[in-house]
Amino acid sequence: MTHDNSTHSRSGRSRIEEDRQREEDRARGRGTGAVMRVIVPLQGVVQGRGGVVLGSVIPCALFYFLQLYLKRHRSERAPREEVPPPPRRPSRSPRKPALVSSRALHVIEDENSPYYRGWQAYKENPYDAEHNPDGIIQMGLAENQLSLDLIEGWLKSHPEVSSWEGISDTPLSLRGIASHQDYYGMPILRSVMADFMCEVMKAPFNPDQIVLTAGATPAIEMLGFCLADPGNAFLVPSPYYPAFCRDLKWRAGVELVPVPCRSSDNFNVTINALDRAFSQTKKRRLTVRALLISNPSNPVGNILDSATLTMLLEFATEKNIHLVCDEIYAGSVYDSPNFTSIAKVLESGEFDKSRVHIIYGTSKDLCLPGFRVGVIYSYNDKVLKAAQQMSRFCSVSSQTQHLLINMLSDAQFIQQYLSENQRRLRKASLVLTEGLKEAGIKYVKSNAGLYCWVEMGSLMPSYSEKGELNLWDKLLNEAKINVTPGSACYCIEPGWFRICFSTLSCQDMTVALRRIQEFSKRRKRSL
Repeated sequence: MTHDNSTHSRSGRSRIEEDRQREEDRARGRGTGAVMRVIVPLQGVVQGRGGVVLGSVIPCALFYFLQLYLKRHRSERAPREEVPPPPRRPSRSPRKPALVSSRALHVIEDENSPYYRGWQAYKENPYDAEHNPDGIIQMGLAENQLSLDLIEGWLKSHPEVSSWEGISDTPLSLRGIASHQDYYGMPILRSVMADFMCEVMKAPFNPDQIVLTAGATPAIEMLGFCLADPGNAFLVPSPYYPAFCRDLKWRAGVELVPVPCRSSDNFNVTINALDRAFSQTKKRRLTVRALLISNPSNPVGNILDSATLTMLLEFATEKNIHLVCDEIYAGSVYDSPNFTSIAKVLESGEFDKSRVHIIYGTSKDLCLPGFRVGVIYSYNDKVLKAAQQMSRFCSVSSQTQHLLINMLSDAQFIQQYLSENQRRLRKASLVLTEGLKEAGIKYVKSNAGLYCWVEMGSLMPSYSEKGELNLWDKLLNEAKINVTPGSACYCIEPGWFRICFSTLSCQDMTVALRRIQEFSKRRKRSL
């Protein structure tokens, strides 16, 4: 009896546990028990027909996908509430400025040169005879405005160059201009540019060796990129054009090594100075890749003769370096002796042409700096191929090319223009030098360029670079004349200044000379 009661009691507890289990299953929804009620019959069916393997795999897969469905279904019905992240505490440390590259910082530092500071002072207070007669007169910019009226007259008489009417279905039609062009210049423009350079320099030029760029500045920079690796050096006879540093160093990373030229040699480069600079550069563990020269010289205004050019070619060959010739003032030689291009010298002897490269452009000889047209003329196939690819970063606009093609193709106008421009340069140079004589200021006798190389050591408080910069500051802020000090041109001798004469009208030149003469008298009395 007792046994029966205990059995009954255990059966009661089993039923109670089963009821509790069912309640828990119902509380969880369709639980494992509910699933197994579906799975187990299927397993029995499958095992009876397909064997043990299929009878095990299929039910397990069904169980897995059913569990996944139930999980997603529950999450859709009762989505969890997202807790927002705690707010970030503001940093107590001071904010740091966003960094720029070291290259950008070097560019900013270089703008502290008097060459750029004078420009800035002029822009802030420009002279105007009527509206600002006490402003600064610009004599630090080598820009030719003396013959701009000739270009303007030609444009007025040829309105077709700014219109595409009547020239449809030609390479110079709007469709031809607006479509894709060679980045390094239209073939027609390269052809007429070669003819123009031949007229100016009296030497043969091949259109296939021309790469056009948006000005001479990118042309020089591109040659720096093609001829040297960052940290390599170019030798440059000094004094030299102040912005060569910008053109070659800022982006191409080329170091410029001045080759000092002295007044006793009329600032002409000598072989001894070249050898000394080359040896000293090697001792600094710098690799020299090229010799860069200006012919006609900037800032001195003289030209290099055939003998000097031959010496430079032989030096470059001996040292196995390139020779880069900046001939951008070739058409601005206004007095004897005549200009001699390096291209002319190459035709007269057995030289390695592959190491020679010429820079030219329309900014000086044609009064068109705003058109931004420069020329690389190279005898080196590898340099030409690389420059053609790189020119896509500095291409000349199609409209500008369209205009120049028409202008440079007018051979009669070009001949008349060059002759008249040289006459006007000669006259302006004479006016300036006569005014300097009256002020008792010495200068180098020159015959080319848009400037005069002037010696003002007698007006300096001390014979040093500091004394030179002091005089430059007085000229700028007291006489209101912006000129370029020789130290900005890396001149080894203090007291020299570049004074440009081609931006001023006759009336403005008279005012500028009067200011210089009066300033000179005051300085001499105070020293």
